[in-house]
Amino acid sequence: MSGVEIGPTLRVAVPVPLYGGFDYLDLDATDATPIGSRVLVRFGKRRLVGVVLETEVKSDLPRERLRPIEARLDDAPVFDDELLGLLRWAAGYYHHPIGEALATALPVALRRAKTDQTPNRHRGWQAVPSDTANEPVAHAKRQHELLDVIRTGVHPVAHSHLLARFGSIHAPLKALERRGLIEEVDLPGALEQGSAGTAPALTDMQREAVEQLISRGEGFHPTLLEGVTGSGKTEVYCRQMAEVLAANRQVLFLAPEIGLTPQLIERLRTRFDASIGVLHSQRSDGERADVWRAARAGDADIVIGTRSAVFTPMPRLGLIVVDEEHDGSYKQQDGFRYHARDVALRRAQQCDIPIVLGSATPALESLHNADRSRFAHLKLPERATGAAMPPVRVIDIRSRPLLGGLSDPMLAHIERHLTAGNQVMVFINRRGYAPALSCHDCGWIAPCERCDAPLTLHGGGARLQCHHCGAHQNTPAQCPGCGSKQLIALGAGTERVAGALRSRFPDVRLARFDRDSVARKGRLESQLADVASGETQLLVGTQMLAKGHDFARLTCVAVLDVDGGLFSADFRAAEHMAQLVTQVAGRAGRSDLPGEVWLQTRHPEHPLLHRLLSGGYDAFARAALAERREAALPPFGYLCLLRAEAQDIQSPQAFLEQAAATIHSDEQIACWGPVPAPMQRRAGRFRAHLLLHSSTRARLHPALDHWQRVLAELPGARRVRWSIDVDPQDLL
Repeated sequence: MSGVEIGPTLRVAVPVPLYGGFDYLDLDATDATPIGSRVLVRFGKRRLVGVVLETEVKSDLPRERLRPIEARLDDAPVFDDELLGLLRWAAGYYHHPIGEALATALPVALRRAKTDQTPNRHRGWQAVPSDTANEPVAHAKRQHELLDVIRTGVHPVAHSHLLARFGSIHAPLKALERRGLIEEVDLPGALEQGSAGTAPALTDMQREAVEQLISRGEGFHPTLLEGVTGSGKTEVYCRQMAEVLAANRQVLFLAPEIGLTPQLIERLRTRFDASIGVLHSQRSDGERADVWRAARAGDADIVIGTRSAVFTPMPRLGLIVVDEEHDGSYKQQDGFRYHARDVALRRAQQCDIPIVLGSATPALESLHNADRSRFAHLKLPERATGAAMPPVRVIDIRSRPLLGGLSDPMLAHIERHLTAGNQVMVFINRRGYAPALSCHDCGWIAPCERCDAPLTLHGGGARLQCHHCGAHQNTPAQCPGCGSKQLIALGAGTERVAGALRSRFPDVRLARFDRDSVARKGRLESQLADVASGETQLLVGTQMLAKGHDFARLTCVAVLDVDGGLFSADFRAAEHMAQLVTQVAGRAGRSDLPGEVWLQTRHPEHPLLHRLLSGGYDAFARAALAERREAALPPFGYLCLLRAEAQDIQSPQAFLEQAAATIHSDEQIACWGPVPAPMQRRAGRFRAHLLLHSSTRARLHPALDHWQRVLAELPGARRVRWSIDVDPQDLL
């Protein structure tokens, strides 16, 4: 750097668990480093990528003690003023270090010290005109499916899209290429290019909802679109998106899970002549970085993504859609514990643009905001096809024998629908073979040595695994307590249910949907395609099947265990149970064929279950809101959970007692606890909770500001890991 005068002081956000920015000297006095750009800095003994927050700062440290930045990584800001402002707000609201918040918002590839931002090469395929003699042979089913998709649009189709939809495609694509039917092309920025398609006719209720949305015009207008499953909420989104795209603005579309994105991408790709970017965890680091850059450059007209996509830079942003807004996946449960729905609302407000929150089972907080006229509230109470909502009935399984978790009446209902040639979904929100392994003679249950939880049986009962810390071992041949070989599996998970159904219906094609069975890239999409085509008749799965999917021949939904949500230490458990049951039930009878839903329970008389089944989700939600009001729980009160954990049992409790002593409780703010966490020991560490409750946000956040300043200085802080969780969604 000889001959270059060191520049003014910069304040840089560094990805470390410390609040505030850190001061460095700029490299050049004549050419200022832009605010919002990335820089490489030395922090202690490490070299880290930080983001410039301010320039020409008056530092509290003398200039000779400040280090210069080591390198500038960007010529222009990666975060513009709007997005940097949003992230500052989010870090402040959730009381999280700004450096870690900014790192969360960056794609992994941009958290590294690289100045080269050249987009990666992304493969695509386009059709080549050819005579019919070159067409694939009749039995080459996958070749025909791929060729149909590639020929559908006027633009090339991304290789990643075909891989996500069909799974293994190398051989059939090469066969089509050898026949001269398709050719490989390069696609810029990992974007999908859609082609304009015909919009379906609207129902009267859809048309009214669209008219109300569009009539509100531009500006910040939050709308809760509540529609029963199958009511056509996505088409309402599409009509408003069409208006925004026609005005040359961008759309951010958030979905809660990657399982919902393939069909959504296909829907939008065949509907809009627009560039579509996709952001979720199953895309490579390079792909996500390229989509992020394309969105920032304004080249992506639509960005579809899961939780972290809410921070995507979009200079022409004109609309935000949050589908399944109630879903718990929008809340980050570790690190920077933001809620993507609430951050999206703030972003829409800052950008002064409309936002639509859609759900068949809105969160109680969203219903409360609609009741108070903070949100407009549009309803679609009927299915778009005119199909009736399926009746929901209960099977009392007390004293009944179960085959792999299935009662005889449930098996009879399943058999009836399969015999008719229809599809059946069996839902159990528990993966693995069985939740626990027990000794029939002495009652021993195989424990996790690092968690206060039993080990889960996997692999048909051959191995044991902890779903909390990941520990695993082979299943023992005998009880370590009494030596008995009478070891039995307690309960059922997706593996055991699928095995029982294969045994009972050996000639029926079955697919299992859980985190274990669809871990391989493209597996989920391939299985869903087989269900949509009708090849797969029997589906067994967890909550990844609960929402968004539309299968015309699915006429029966079997729910094997709803009792867990009726008895829980978490006050939100009943709400989550009601949402899950309603969403799962909505998969049945969505087309011309009537559907039905059967729930297995040992508590058919439970008042919450009775209210849900007799009055639907709306009746349940109204009763739940009344109960929350009486208890001053969200949305009628505001919570913050301070968590602490350590390798010994005393330190978390002692630290939280010190933290509680710093808060001056009154009638509007109170400390509840500290108490051991419901699962006190997890991954070898002991955990404790302290809950802060306030009647208003205005009183809660000053207390959290105080905690932010003092917690790290408390005597017990160095002996624990601690975290602040504002608006916690999980108290377990």
